[in-house]
Amino acid sequence: VQLQASGGGLVQAGGSLSLSCASSGRTFSNYAMGWLRQAPGKEREFVAGISAGGVSAYHADSVKDRFTISRDNAKNMVYLRMNMLKPEDTAVYYCAAARGPMATRRLDTYPYWGQGTQVTVSS
Repeated sequence: VQLQASGGGLVQAGGSLSLSCASSGRTFSNYAMGWLRQAPGKEREFVAGISAGGVSAYHADSVKDRFTISRDNAKNMVYLRMNMLKPEDTAVYYCAAARGPMATRRLDTYPYWGQGTQVTVSS
């Protein structure tokens, strides 16, 4: 599976950004998708996940009510809308794919990662 994320950038605290990810190489609608992030000096962490059909979505507590994951199976795309950004959201964000249709909050559910996109939130 190939994953290409885009949409990162520099934004002020309180601002918004939308990330997009294009997937190819397998039947997109059969697999859960997720977003992970890694801040400097920290381990990679789960941000959000969405089931294959888009019915179930999960968000980390740190981003709940601010970030929203969605997907468009017709376009093989997954998105992350990020509102009310905080400096602690600064990280490289990775689009990730699961081995099966179920999404979880576990990092190991999403073993396939694309190249990341940098999100920097200034205070």
